[in-house]
Amino acid sequence: MPKARGDLADARKIAGIGLAKVAARSAYFAVFHAAEGFIFERSGKVAKTHSGVRSEFARLARAAPGIDRSFSTFLAEAHKYKDISDYRVDESDDVTVDEANAAIASAERHLSGIASFLKNSNGSPKA
Repeated sequence: MPKARGDLADARKIAGIGLAKVAARSAYFAVFHAAEGFIFERSGKVAKTHSGVRSEFARLARAAPGIDRSFSTFLAEAHKYKDISDYRVDESDDVTVDEANAAIASAERHLSGIASFLKNSNGSPKA
């Protein structure tokens, strides 16, 4: 979770200087890295792609009581911020400050939930 927390801290700092597109991208990476950590803790495996992380997280989270089901949805939807930031050149695809702040708030909530779940699972055996 340290990588996820670092990404979230970066997102907050970047939003503070008004770079909404980059802040939203960092918020996405915060939840992406939290999902990677969850997958590893639950299965001992590492997903190799963004879509692999999304699908494996969704599969494992279904069997994990206490994981907010909206995490999988947010993880999939927030991928657009990475896409916009990394690949798009059309200004109509820009991210607003409000969107970035909402992504950061969602990332904070989801990171807290994943951290709490992992802490309370006390190293349960990997599936």
